[in-house]
This record gives sequence, structure tokens and C-alpha cells, in this order.
Amino acid sequence: MIFKSYILEQKIQTANNHKIFLFYGENQGLKKEFKKNLRIHNKNNEILNLFQDEIIKNKNVLINEINNKSLFNEKKIIFINQANDKILDIIAEIIDNLQDEKIFLFSDILDKKSKLRNYFEKSKSCGITACYQDNAIAIRKIITKRLNGYQGLTNEVTNLIIENTGLDRNKVNNEIDKIISCFKDKKIDLKKIDILLNTRTNDDFNLLKDEALNGNKINTNRLLADTVFEAEKNIYYLNSINQRINRLKEIENMKQEDSNIESLVSSLKPPVFWKDKSILIEQSRKWNKDKIQEALKKTYSAEIEIKSNSSIRKDLLIKNLIIELCATASSA
Repeated sequence: MIFKSYILEQKIQTANNHKIFLFYGENQGLKKEFKKNLRIHNKNNEILNLFQDEIIKNKNVLINEINNKSLFNEKKIIFINQANDKILDIIAEIIDNLQDEKIFLFSDILDKKSKLRNYFEKSKSCGITACYQDNAIAIRKIITKRLNGYQGLTNEVTNLIIENTGLDRNKVNNEIDKIISCFKDKKIDLKKIDILLNTRTNDDFNLLKDEALNGNKINTNRLLADTVFEAEKNIYYLNSINQRINRLKEIENMKQEDSNIESLVSSLKPPVFWKDKSILIEQSRKWNKDKIQEALKKTYSAEIEIKSNSSIRKDLLIKNLIIELCATASSA
């Protein structure tokens, strides 16, 4: 049975009402929150943390935990991490033997052909929810909710957090934790935020991105040689590029109403961070509707490749994407 993720965000009990529940998708931060909320909801029960590999090697690891009742708690709550299609036969074997036990599986991306995903989607006794990547609107809501009541929570501050985390919920929550810890008087200072979030660690890539989208081949090639691509930031890099291209798309769509690019950039909602205004104005003169559509297709293809192909050199894929975008920006 399929459930939308927002339903579980509002009421985690929905997942607890099923014998077995599967959370899958690329949004590690959302899955982490679901696991945390399940722990809180089941705080009076015994909670076990297992991994698929150890169960595949010896299925009795799971079966014994189900058969051996807890001495001190009413129920057993079992988390199975890194699940995929390999565990399906074992799940199908034990599901009818479950009594008070609850099993929650956590998987990465499962495509439509996945046997495990199809089993959970069709089963009435099982539940499943997809944890897809957050968009800017969802991240903005998280920031607003967690920093509710803080003075100085302007659009500039919110944009700075979003731009520095690449729509990664885990990173967003970590940065918010820093802010809460630093501004105990609940008065946010923009200059201190800039230092606190250490935005300069992403400056090399942002400079590379900006030169590429401006069609400056010489600077792009020089920066490509100097920029260090960190493996854990691959999705951040893609999201950062995608956010900028979508900004350019917004400007292009508005050009029919107003040909003054400066005023168009100033009118964007949410507002553009002040440091990016002049760069965005310059880039918008290089990108038309056709170029933007081509760029969005390329970033989407790169994202699919990164998420579905574990053997690919992700840094090379992103570098090639940047070279292609630079070529598109510089073309007539």
C-alpha cells in the first residue's frame, strides 16, 4: 500500500499500523527523520538495528529475533538497513509469522522494475513510501518551521542556507542546528551567518559554475583544473547548477512582460542573494529558451546517471556537464 511522504511527516503512526513498512529513495535526510520519529514513537519497545547483508548471510539472524520474545518490552521494532530486492524472499517468508513485531526497511533508489518495491506497493498488509529529493519549497518550509520566532530570518538568510546546502535535508538540518546553537537570543545576524555556515568552502565550485554558465571557456578550463570535487557533494553540485538554470528560466519567461533584465532579477521571488545579482544579470544575456531547455535536459540526465550508476566516475560526469554547459552558453 502506497503512502505519500508528507502523510508520514504529519503522522508517523501511519507507518506503525503496518506489519512491515518500506522507505526508499535518495532523500537520506527524510529517511533519517522517519527513523528518528519511529524511535520516539516506539520508545517503550525494544528497537533493533540490522543490515540486509547480515540477514542474507544467515536469515536466522532475523527469524530468531522474531521468535524470541522480548523479556522487558511489549514489542520488538526491527530496522533493516540497505535493503534491496535480495531480501524479498525472506520478507515474504516471515510476514505471516509476525505478531506484535514491526519491521521497517530502508532502501536507496528502487526503480519501477524493483520486485521489492512492487511487492510492497501491491500488499495490503505492507506499507511503502518514496523519499524523493526535496525541492526548494520543501526546504524553505523546514527552515521557516525550525527557525520560527527568530528575528532576522529574512529571504537572504533562507537563500544563503539553501544555496550552501544544495537542497540536502541532512545538511540543512545541520546548518539550522548551528544557527540555533549560535543565536541563543533568537536574533540572526546575516554577516555572522555567512561566517558560521562557512560558505567560502563552496566558493571554488560556485565560481566555476558561474564562469561556465557565462560561457567563459578560458576561465572555466583553468578553474576545472584547480577545483577539488568532493565525493559527498555530487548532489550539491548538480542541485546548485540546476537551481541557477531554473533561475535563468524564470527570467526568460518574464522577458515578455519586461525587457529590463536588471528589474526582472530584482523582482524574482524568492529574492536573489545580493552577491549573485550582477552575475545572474550577465548570465541571463547568454541564455535563451532553447539553450535553457537543453541545459535542463543535460542536468536531469546527469542526475539520473549519478543516482543509478554506482560504478561511474561522478566527478568526471559533473566536469563534462560543466564543459557542455559552458559550450552552450558561449554558442551563438
